[in-house]
Amino acid sequence: MRILQILPELNVGGVETGTVDLCKYLVRLGHKAVVVSAGGALVKELEAGGAKHYTLPVHKKSIVSIFKLIPQLAEIIKNEEIEIVHARSRVPAWIAFFACRRGKAVFITTCHGYYKKHFFSLVMGWAKRVIVLSNVIARHMIEDFMVPHERIRLVPRSVDLERFKYLDPQAKRKEDFNVGIIGRITPLKGHLHFIKAMARIYRSVPRLKIWIIGDAPASKEAYKEEVQVLTRRLGLWHCTEFLGTQRDIPGILAHLDLVVLATTTHEAFGRVVVEAQAAGVPVVATKVGGVVDIIEDGENGLLVPPADPKAIADAAMRIFKDTGLARALAENAYAKVKEKYNVELMVKNTLDVYRDALSNFKILMIKLSSLGDIILSTAALRAIREKFPRENFKVSFLVGEESKDVLLRCPYIDELLVCDLKNKDKGFNGLWNIGRILRKKSFDIAIDMQNSRSSHMLAYLSGCVNRYGYDNKKLSFLLNHRIKDLKPRIDPVTHQFRILKMLGIDLLDNRLELWPSPEDVKHVDELLNSQWLSETQKVVGINISASQKWSTKLWPRQYLLKLCEELGFRDIRVVVTGTEHDLVYANMLISSLKNTKVINACGKTSVNELASLIKKCHVFISADSSPLHIASAVGTPFIALFGPTDAARHLPPGKDYVVINKDLSCSPCYKSKCRTKRCMIAITPEEVLAAVEKLLK
Repeated sequence: MRILQILPELNVGGVETGTVDLCKYLVRLGHKAVVVSAGGALVKELEAGGAKHYTLPVHKKSIVSIFKLIPQLAEIIKNEEIEIVHARSRVPAWIAFFACRRGKAVFITTCHGYYKKHFFSLVMGWAKRVIVLSNVIARHMIEDFMVPHERIRLVPRSVDLERFKYLDPQAKRKEDFNVGIIGRITPLKGHLHFIKAMARIYRSVPRLKIWIIGDAPASKEAYKEEVQVLTRRLGLWHCTEFLGTQRDIPGILAHLDLVVLATTTHEAFGRVVVEAQAAGVPVVATKVGGVVDIIEDGENGLLVPPADPKAIADAAMRIFKDTGLARALAENAYAKVKEKYNVELMVKNTLDVYRDALSNFKILMIKLSSLGDIILSTAALRAIREKFPRENFKVSFLVGEESKDVLLRCPYIDELLVCDLKNKDKGFNGLWNIGRILRKKSFDIAIDMQNSRSSHMLAYLSGCVNRYGYDNKKLSFLLNHRIKDLKPRIDPVTHQFRILKMLGIDLLDNRLELWPSPEDVKHVDELLNSQWLSETQKVVGINISASQKWSTKLWPRQYLLKLCEELGFRDIRVVVTGTEHDLVYANMLISSLKNTKVINACGKTSVNELASLIKKCHVFISADSSPLHIASAVGTPFIALFGPTDAARHLPPGKDYVVINKDLSCSPCYKSKCRTKRCMIAITPEEVLAAVEKLLK
C-alpha cells in the first residue's frame, strides 16, 4: 500500500512519535510511507527509517494558506500514487479532505483530541474511516459529531517496547523519591494542581524530587510563569527541575519513581501513561477520557478525580509508603501494555483499517424520476452488481418518492434511499438535508443516472470522491468524471451505459427487470377472474394514457374505440390500463362500446400489480410512457406508438415488438402540447391491428 500521513509538525510529542513509529513498520513490511508536515526534529529519524518527507506549512491556521496548500498536496498524492491519506490533526485534515476529492485517494483521520463542537472540527468526522484512540473519543465523535458507528475504528496508541526497558520499581527505589509530570505546559494538563499536590507531600517526603518534563507553547508562556511562581511560593523551587522538552523519554523514566498525569479535561488516550508503564514506573492519573481504558484503579495504576490536589497527594503517598503496591501496579501495567499497547499490534490494527477502507466500497446510484426511467435503469443496476460483488461493495439507490415501489424487491441493491423533491425535500434546503444524510453514509462512488441540476448537486453534496455522469452543462462541473452528452440517437439503455463505461462496465445484457411479489400476482388473478376471463382467451392490454404533461402522446379516442371493437370481433379480451385520473376517460370509452367487453384496470393496480397484469397480456399497446417499459421488463410483446418523441432514443429493449411512428416534417418535436397532433392521428387502427395479429402469431 501507498500511505501518506499528514500532521502539523514533526517535533517531539505523542502524535509525532506515533507517526514515526508507524512509518518505520510500514517500510519494514514493504509499504510506501510518505509524511507531509511543517518539519521538525523528528524528520531525520523519519527519513532514516525509510519514509519520505515533504515540508509544507500545514500547521498554519489560515484559510488562505489552507486553500493554497490543497493543490500542492493533491500534486504530491498524484506523483506518489498515494492510495490512503491519513490526517492526524484538523488543519491538515481540511487540506487532505479537499486534496483527496481531486484524486482517488481514500481519506482517513485519527482523532487525537477531545474536540470542541465547532465547525472547524467537523472535518475529522468526514473520513471514510475515523480512527479513535479510546472509547470515550468514540462516543464523543458519534454523539457530538454524528459520525456513524460503522465508520469508527478503535486503534489505541502504542509504545515501542524495544525503546523502553522495564525496571523493577522496588529495586530502583533510592533515598530520593522522584516524581515527574510529562507533557506540554498548558492549563488542561493540570500543572498547578500537580504542584499543589507535591506541596502536600513534601513534609512527609523530605527527599522529594519533582521533574517537570515538557515546555509551554508560545501562547502559554504566561501559564508557565504562573506554574513557576506557584512552585516558588509553596517552597518547592529547590527540589523542582523544569527540564523542558526532552527527546529521551525512556532515559527520563528510568530515573522516576512515579509519573503523575494531572489532566483536567478529557484525555484522548494518555500516551505518557503507557510509556511509563512500559518502563515499570507506577502511575497516578486523573480519571478523564481515554485514561480509564488503560488504568484499572488499584490494579495497574491509581485513578483520582481531576483538579483535586489532595487526591493526587494521597495516591502519591500510597506509592511512596508501599513499595510492594508500587511493584504490583507496575507488573500488572507492564503485562497489559505488552498485550494491548505494543507497537506491533497498533501497526497491525492500523493496516487492517487501511485494507478495510481500500477493499470495502459504497456505491451510490442516483435516479430520481421518472417511473419509466427507473425501470430503464435496471439493466445498469444488474451490470453494476455483477461488476462490484457484495463481498466488498455495497450499492445504494437514491430514488424519488413516487417511484420507490419499483425497487422495493430489487436483488441488486443493498439499500433503497428515498427523497421527495416535490414536497418535503423541495428547494436548496431540501437538497442540503439530503446531502447531509448521504455524507454520513460515506459513499466512495456516485453514479448520476439522472443528470439533472438536482442530481449533480446531490452527487457533490454526498461527499463522494468519485462522481460519474454526463457533462451536460446542468451544473455538471460538480462531477469529476464526466462524459460529453452529445445527445446521439441511441436507445436509453445504451445511453446509460456510456456513463458506466467510465467504470469499466460494458453493455452485454440490456434486459430490463421488475420484481412483483406473489401478493401482486394474486391481486391481478382475482381482478381478471372477477371479469370471467377464460384461461384460453387471448388478452391484449392497451394503455390509454400518458403523462398528464404530454397530451401530444395520446392516441385519438375514436381510434381506441375502433381497435377495441375489432379485437372483440376476434374474441380477444381487452384490458385498458391507466391511472386514477384516467377513470372518467376509460368509463366513457367502455360505455361507447357495444359488442366488446373491456376489463377496466385504470387506477386499480400498483406499479408491481400493473407489471403482473401486463405479464398476463399476450400483447401490450402503449404510447411512449412507463407501461411500455413495464411490458419490456416483464417480457410481454409490445406495440410502441411514437409521435412527438424519437423512438431511436426512447424505445425500451425487447425481443418481440413493433414500433409505429410517422416520418413527418415536424416530428419528433418534443412538444407537450400541439393543436393538430398529426403524428398520433397518422397512426391508424388498421396498422395497430395488423401489428397485434403479427405478434399473436
